[in-house]
Amino acid sequence: MIVTLQGRTTLHRSLLVASLVLSMAAAAASQDEDVISVDSTLVVLNATVRDKNARHVSGLKQTNFSIFENGVEQPIVTFGAEETPFAAVILIDSSGSMGTNVSLARSAAIKFLDGLRPDDQVAIYRFDSKVALVQDFSASRDVSEKIFDIRSYGMTVLYDAIYKAAQELDKRPERRRAIIVLSDGADTQSGRSSDRALRAAMSANAVIYTVDMSLRTESAASIRQNRGVLENFAERSGGRFVESPGGFEMRDAFESIVNELGVLYTLGYEPLNDKKDGKWRALELRVNRPGLTIRTRKGYTAEKAR
Repeated sequence: MIVTLQGRTTLHRSLLVASLVLSMAAAAASQDEDVISVDSTLVVLNATVRDKNARHVSGLKQTNFSIFENGVEQPIVTFGAEETPFAAVILIDSSGSMGTNVSLARSAAIKFLDGLRPDDQVAIYRFDSKVALVQDFSASRDVSEKIFDIRSYGMTVLYDAIYKAAQELDKRPERRRAIIVLSDGADTQSGRSSDRALRAAMSANAVIYTVDMSLRTESAASIRQNRGVLENFAERSGGRFVESPGGFEMRDAFESIVNELGVLYTLGYEPLNDKKDGKWRALELRVNRPGLTIRTRKGYTAEKAR
């Protein structure tokens, strides 16, 4: 999708931006299976704002925010603070390294569905040596019987799974999108790199939440390395890393994720630098009230037009 807003009147430009916001999320994913890019001039950020007690901050206006791209302030052209439905993909690692933690990941996915609101849409995939659909997008809290057939075996295509989730979310009409990864973080067979997977997620405006499912029988060095992979996906996309996969912490974390996705601030801007040069653009979102913290994605790649 290629959109240009240059050379338009102010009224026509405003109408085009409004139309773009409604239509871009519903646009089909790239026909090239190996590439996802957003060839439009609108960059969208979904952001969480919390106070010093980690409570969600509501009531902020567009004038409270400033967006900087590579240190240069950008004009905000769209803003939303209302509760809206989200679309999410849950990725369950079913590779051999997961062992008995597969059943824990399965229970976590079911727990996530318990918190859905009527209009939220969630799909479930498993991944080992390949990525496979368990349950397509639905607002139902009932889970497919296929989820109980998931067993631990094979290699791990974590990056391919995140890429696939991004592809599917890029087709969705919901503006708020998320990928929830339940994995030990050890990729062993993906055809795509972690960077390609992350770029695909951010091109689809998807926030990544990762849950560490590492077996404690692994070496400390291995756990640190794999955890770093999961932390990187979460931090750079504006999501959150959940360290402990069990008990009350997991229950509370999943409840928090569902609530958070419904109340994100959504902002969009047209980059002053409109070059499609394939370079990374660093993003910073600021709020003009003291004592608040913002979590959003760290940047995006200005994909070259094809």
